[in-house]
Amino acid sequence: MSTSGITRRPFRRSGERRHGLDHMVDSHRHDQRQIERRREGMDWIGLFKQASADAVDAALAEAEVLDLPAGAPLLKSGEINHCVYILLSGALEVHLDGQGGADGIIVSPGELIGELSAIDGEPVSALVLAREPSQILQLSRDLFWQKLMALPGVASNLMTTLTGRMRRSNEAALKAQRASLELQHLRKELDIARQLQVSMLPLQRPLFPERTDLHACGLMEPASHVGGDLFDAFFIDDHLLFICIGDVSGHGVAAALFMARAIGLLRVLAMSITEPEQLLATLNDRLCAGNDTNLFVTLFCGFLDVGTGVLRYSNGGHCPPMLLSGGVASLLPIPKGVLVGAFPGLAFGAMETVLAPGDTLLCYTDGVTEAANEDGVEFSEERCLALLAQWDTPPLPEALDLLRLSVSTFTGQPVLDDDCTMLAIRRPAIAA
Repeated sequence: MSTSGITRRPFRRSGERRHGLDHMVDSHRHDQRQIERRREGMDWIGLFKQASADAVDAALAEAEVLDLPAGAPLLKSGEINHCVYILLSGALEVHLDGQGGADGIIVSPGELIGELSAIDGEPVSALVLAREPSQILQLSRDLFWQKLMALPGVASNLMTTLTGRMRRSNEAALKAQRASLELQHLRKELDIARQLQVSMLPLQRPLFPERTDLHACGLMEPASHVGGDLFDAFFIDDHLLFICIGDVSGHGVAAALFMARAIGLLRVLAMSITEPEQLLATLNDRLCAGNDTNLFVTLFCGFLDVGTGVLRYSNGGHCPPMLLSGGVASLLPIPKGVLVGAFPGLAFGAMETVLAPGDTLLCYTDGVTEAANEDGVEFSEERCLALLAQWDTPPLPEALDLLRLSVSTFTGQPVLDDDCTMLAIRRPAIAA
């Protein structure tokens, strides 16, 4: 008889003498251990240890052997089971989730399976699969309880087996509980780290609400609990504004720590070094010192004279900002610059432009333009520029939210695969 690739055969063929294990294992699976087991009879199975070999062999005359191909289920979660099984050769996997997705608990030859559901009549609580081609001795409930349990020593062996299994289950439960507590503690620490990281960034919307000569707003969403993106905007004096945006390599805690180090250094350095190219060179050397993790950051930074609109800026491997001027959106030309924090002693270039009244500068990280949909198509600079061209009217907080929503709609993902960060600066138009 065959079901889902499973074949059944009698434990003992008609007319054969005992030494039943001779008929349990195919010739191609005869290794040294199996040869030793054949010499031992059934004593190698814990349930039959020190029990009468003749009595065990006589009781097993009614048993069947199941041949399971790899991947075949022996028991399914939720089904009713009336048998006890003993693994003779091969290996089984027990999946407590009932799905078989993650790695399961390994069952080795000689161990029992299904005895609990056969005892209490409750549905099977786990999925049991053949990890490799396996042979299993199937014992009906009547055979197990009325014949085998009546043999001297077998009931005691069953209790020993169940006690050992309960002990292992308790150990596994305690281990899982410890892991769960550690995971909860880690998540709590990550939440705290996220709050600390967010508190380091100027997330007031809008920034500088008291000023009428400048509009500014930022947005940062990490892909995980903590991220590596950064941005900043603060006044050096009443007229000189420092702005920056960056993207640390990688994600997670290491990137967040590097981000915190970078933004802390930027705030200190920008107060005394107002030439952006010199600022990046100094920052680069500071970040290279003790950088055993080999992390780096792409960075755009600049100093804007709010009165004249002159923006002097430098770039270290970051994507070019976008400029909306006169209703036309375009990429801002940027000087060539290498990654910051990768190699010491490097020089950076600088460029200059003028933001006219009504102009808007959009700085962003590649998590915006490189966000891809299910077909692998990226949101792209072109789509971003097309949206920026419509920014003449809405306030910057609303404009950034609309851009973020457009990226989510395009990708079909509310949470993006990469950190998403934007910083927008606008010089208000002169009233007519």
